[in-house]
Amino acid sequence: MSRRSISPITLANEDSPVPYITEKKAEAPDHQFEVVLDETDNPQSMSTFRKWVIIVIISYASLCVTCASSVASFAEQGVAKDFHVSHTVTILSISLFVEGLGLGPLLVGPLSEVYGRTIVYRVSYAFFFVFSWPIAFAPNIGIGLSDIPLRHWVLWVRPFLSVAGGSVSDLFDNATVANPMAFYTISPFIGPVLGPLISGFINQNAHWRWTFRVLLIWIFVQLVALFLFVPETYVPVILKKKAARLRKSTGNDQLWAPLDRRNTNLTRAIIASCYTPFQLVWYDRMALLLNTWTSLILGILYLSFQAFPIIFEEHHGFSMQETGMTYLGIGLGMICAMLSQPYWNQVVARAAEENNGKAPPEARLYMGQVGGILVPLGLYWLAFTTYSVCALDCPNHRIRTIWGWDILRLHRRFHIFGDGVQTHRGKCNGEQ
Repeated sequence: MSRRSISPITLANEDSPVPYITEKKAEAPDHQFEVVLDETDNPQSMSTFRKWVIIVIISYASLCVTCASSVASFAEQGVAKDFHVSHTVTILSISLFVEGLGLGPLLVGPLSEVYGRTIVYRVSYAFFFVFSWPIAFAPNIGIGLSDIPLRHWVLWVRPFLSVAGGSVSDLFDNATVANPMAFYTISPFIGPVLGPLISGFINQNAHWRWTFRVLLIWIFVQLVALFLFVPETYVPVILKKKAARLRKSTGNDQLWAPLDRRNTNLTRAIIASCYTPFQLVWYDRMALLLNTWTSLILGILYLSFQAFPIIFEEHHGFSMQETGMTYLGIGLGMICAMLSQPYWNQVVARAAEENNGKAPPEARLYMGQVGGILVPLGLYWLAFTTYSVCALDCPNHRIRTIWGWDILRLHRRFHIFGDGVQTHRGKCNGEQ
């Protein structure tokens, strides 16, 4: 089978057929009765303050989930002692989390495109809350470990890596989406930074179960915020609900929205969700290379949860909470990298001027190219400065270089698929 390179825009254009959605067999629709979007319904017409409230809540919900992925790092010693298991068994929590990271997005992308964003957020976060209880009160290691992949498969990547990027694109147009997308993109990566920091202080001063009890409180607060302050932002679903509301209030059954004229097969939707990301990777070399890079970087990030205690506790004599604070170097590097966002916005604006007001998705790659050079340099630097004879600031500088500038590449990646893939942005963001 020959392989050809095509643009993701060609693969998932608005006009291209969606394999799990078919038009209902009926007479030609009367466009006189088609419900259209007006200013009061358009999510992009919301006030800037309200849009940013939504972005902040979604971002902090994502941060909470990714924090949950790493918060167990310093609870491993207590778990091993209480349940009489080896350290190898306790680190399965991270391995099982990564399993959920890979499987979850394949099932949620199309669901958000048919049923909306908010239902995915709320249901998934409710499951997250429910399945976090057994971890906090597990009577044995089997229950604790078996619940981890289920919890993260149900929640972590499904809504917040495959759907949240679509919500940001729903609220802002291409000219103004850069800063909100930057804010959202950094939140999942700040989570793994806060996890060890919180875990270090809790586990040095309290029982390891309090690590997960504190997390439960945080999850509940975020769940309430999602219900109260995050409305539906996906336009086709907004139109469908508007049409139903108007039919009920006016008694005119001829009113319709585009989603009303479609039959959705849930089984076919899940199957299509599973193969569409692979189809994109197979036919688009840019997607393949960016996916490979993302997989490598996230793998290194989760390996650092095991490497940092060795570097700082064993080699430099840090306490548990002091070692947790070393993860702040990752967050500081990310923040420093994001401060360069205004410059890159100008680069994209110049590209838009040269292309009749619309910058090509590739124009956003320059920022990632800088990270692509600095990240391997930072890794090489870190590898040779972790010895106890080296000054403590040496490895921390390298950590900031690695993760601060790599966030540039990942941020660009969200942008490219957000700009280039509209109809299938949920599945394509999940495929990341």
